Amino acid sequence: MSGHSKWSTIKHKKGAADARRGKIFSKLAKELTVSAKASGGDPASNITLRTILAKCKAVNMPADNIERAIKKGTGELQGAALEEIMFETYAPGGVGLIILCLSDNRNRSVAEVRHVLQRNNSTLAGSNQVLRNFQRRGQILVDAEGVDEDKLIEIALDAGADDVTHEGTEFEVLTAPNVYNEVSEKITAAGYKVSEDSGINFVPTVWTPVTDKAQATAILKMIEAIEELEDVQNVYMNGDIADEAMPD
Repeated sequence: MSGHSKWSTIKHKKGAADARRGKIFSKLAKELTVSAKASGGDPASNITLRTILAKCKAVNMPADNIERAIKKGTGELQGAALEEIMFETYAPGGVGLIILCLSDNRNRSVAEVRHVLQRNNSTLAGSNQVLRNFQRRGQILVDAEGVDEDKLIEIALDAGADDVTHEGTEFEVLTAPNVYNEVSEKITAAGYKVSEDSGINFVPTVWTPVTDKAQATAILKMIEAIEELEDVQNVYMNGDIADEAMPD
């Protein structure tokens, strides 16, 4: 997928810093709580929960954190109700951003997101102005090192995937949202390393080219500031940043 591997690489570079701050643990805890509330706390019968637990294992999330998050979802421990909130905005150069939050306080989330956007000379876009250029898809990212491409494609397509592409250091497997868990599990069971960035994501259908280095730097700085917010779970963009425009 054009442009994807560049953004994925940037996210991986800052992933270690996120883990040190505990940010990634907080994100995963919210996902665990929401999944357990929706479909129960038993990973044997809750495939989505099982997928999130695999992400927790990949980043060495403490077992106590995992247990507390699941019990909040099942009601065994008291916890504030979490709500998914979506924001649409534009970064410099007309690059579309979708910001997804899980929050127990909508007013706080709105105020914090608006503050960061204002600091970066941006404002919230109207409903569906950005979203229309994305599609919600299951997106499984597989480390390409040592992978037999034909074998991976065979496993993925047999499991129900729609497409498999290879760019840079990763394979991208796209699925319909309702078969994501099944395809992801079969790929993992075959021994492939699935990235923690995998999930049911917003995948661009229309890309905005970015060839200016100053513009690319401003976009990535804005995204990083948004991701620092406690309620923000994910940020998706449709900027296709050229190699020569990538910050040093």
